[in-house]
Amino acid sequence: MNETIEHRLQLGPEWAGQRLDQAAGELLSDYSRARLQRWIKEGALQLDGRSVKPSQRLSGGEWLTLQAQLAPADDEVLPEPLPLELLFEDEDLIVLNKPAGLVVHPAAGHATGTLQNGLLHHRPELAALPRGGIVHRLDKDTTGVMVVAASLRAHRSLVAQLQARTMSRIYKCVALGDLPARGTVDAPIGRHPRDRIRMAVVAGGKPAVTHFRRLEAFAHFSHLEVSLESGRTHQIRVHLQHLGHALAADPLYGRSVRGVKGLAAEVLTALQQLQRQALHARTLRLQHPASEQWQSFDAPLPDDLLALLAALREADAP
Repeated sequence: MNETIEHRLQLGPEWAGQRLDQAAGELLSDYSRARLQRWIKEGALQLDGRSVKPSQRLSGGEWLTLQAQLAPADDEVLPEPLPLELLFEDEDLIVLNKPAGLVVHPAAGHATGTLQNGLLHHRPELAALPRGGIVHRLDKDTTGVMVVAASLRAHRSLVAQLQARTMSRIYKCVALGDLPARGTVDAPIGRHPRDRIRMAVVAGGKPAVTHFRRLEAFAHFSHLEVSLESGRTHQIRVHLQHLGHALAADPLYGRSVRGVKGLAAEVLTALQQLQRQALHARTLRLQHPASEQWQSFDAPLPDDLLALLAALREADAP
């Protein structure tokens, strides 16, 4: 039986001049852009109670309403057999350890071979859920624990927990430089004004708060534990770069360390072998949608980060 979904959102003034389909893609990001386009064309997604074209320009202040049947969308994302490292699974939840190099869901340049493709092969019924049950994301080369909704009940619960910020996510990372023992970055994040691939701290961006605690201090690097109050795209990477302490080996926000004076050869080798930002989602804590019991899930550090930390400790050993 298909589920009926309903949303009613008022567009803020910042959407003036933007297209309806662009606003819908941002505000209703649980659903694919192809699905949103179809709903607009079918009249299920309306502007101020009227059916309009996806290209309709906005003035700001309008009401966006959606009433649609949530049916399986196998035509949008095809199931593919992919290896999944499952940490936990029941009728409501799938908790997994995402490897580096795996894109979470299809996008431009990544139509297949994504986590969503693999999940649909593992549990075909996920096709009836928004984004195949995916409620949060990790960057392609960020490793670690993720939770996926396996039922509509779970999807609603997990989305509510994310919005209420009761679901906690703890990350481990290695950053350049010597950071203080503890700190908080409270700085809005938006699209970089010149480089559309990157995000940046910008006036008028979305609120973003990052807390960090230093676990170990090394020459030229810090091992950190990081928690988020929000979940903006590239948030940890952007906020640490904003402090002047980008993640080690970050190809998008970092800098070369080849010229760093006194950098041990074993550390340089470990960084070269890492070939990605030194960031891992370590722990996820949530309330189970059915039992309402609090549960924590941990993903062990991957071998490449363990090798980097071992090299840093060896280089600092007396």
